[in-house]
Amino acid sequence: MKILVIGPSWVGDMVMSQSLYKALKANHPGCELHVMAPAWCRPLLERMPEVDQALPMPLGHGDFKLFERRRLGKQFRSAGYDQAIIQPNSMKSAFIPFFARIPQRTGWKGEHRYGLLNDMRSNKSAFPLMVERYVALAYPKAQMKSRADIPEIPHPALSVDLINQQAALSKHGLDTARPVLVLCPGAEFGPAKRWPEGHYAVVAQQHLDEGWQVWIFGSAKDVPVANTIRERINPLTKGNCHVLAGKTNLHEAIDLMALGSRVISNDSGLMHIAAALNRPLIGVYGSTSPLYTPPLADRVEIVHTDIACRPCFKRTCKYGHLKCLLELQPEQVIAAGRKLDQPQDESGADA
Repeated sequence: MKILVIGPSWVGDMVMSQSLYKALKANHPGCELHVMAPAWCRPLLERMPEVDQALPMPLGHGDFKLFERRRLGKQFRSAGYDQAIIQPNSMKSAFIPFFARIPQRTGWKGEHRYGLLNDMRSNKSAFPLMVERYVALAYPKAQMKSRADIPEIPHPALSVDLINQQAALSKHGLDTARPVLVLCPGAEFGPAKRWPEGHYAVVAQQHLDEGWQVWIFGSAKDVPVANTIRERINPLTKGNCHVLAGKTNLHEAIDLMALGSRVISNDSGLMHIAAALNRPLIGVYGSTSPLYTPPLADRVEIVHTDIACRPCFKRTCKYGHLKCLLELQPEQVIAAGRKLDQPQDESGADA
């Protein structure tokens, strides 16, 4: 069997997609799995053993370009795909498999997709978690009535390149002589996901005073936030606080983050990467909710406030106060870290 997946365009969504790919490989042993996604996703797809080939999506996230999609689809007609699974909910994402004449085209009911999909799922509300919606697409429609029908949700598990890891340590002048606290203070989604820099700095200083080192990750857009955190560190310990935001490519970020003894992250793509590396993780939630996109890992603590207006899932605070983030105190995150340090019994619960 040969399967084409039209993958998502966000880092976190792509990481969670690995659960779908694992389920497909379990259901169809020996199947050939190709994933079409933006070129920047390739470093993630290359760390997923289930993906046999990563196909670059040459069109941008907002590009409609019907005739280009038709041309691409026609190129795939001779590829011999038996099934296409379309993860995004947009109409445009379903055009390439349709024009490729792939016999079975699976996806959720979305933006005017009637006819484009011939295996359409419409009971999305029966699968509250995004990862459940992904994994449900690996099974026959008649079998998937609710989340209880999913046999298993395999966690994402990104592989680590040890040679690249050592090269990245050398390139960025890092070592692992001290335990590593990884901070991921950015969020592409918007400011309503970003815990304040001052709060991150308090937690970072606490760890530095206890003999840790701090690595701050993020994209080029997160450099000002990362620098602000480092500027607030005591000069006596600042040498052990390293800003990697904007300096690493995605391959390097994955391999370096795998060395983290603890990760503190906003609800972001990097949070899901840390989970897929099975790092002890504290997920900080502002406007969003772990009831929709939780980190999928064994050692996770979730922190958030319980004010009445959250979760609102807005990019910016409609009230202008950002209380869901400001009132989430550093002490709560430090306490979550101590809880992560507690030994677990064989069931995975705290002993």
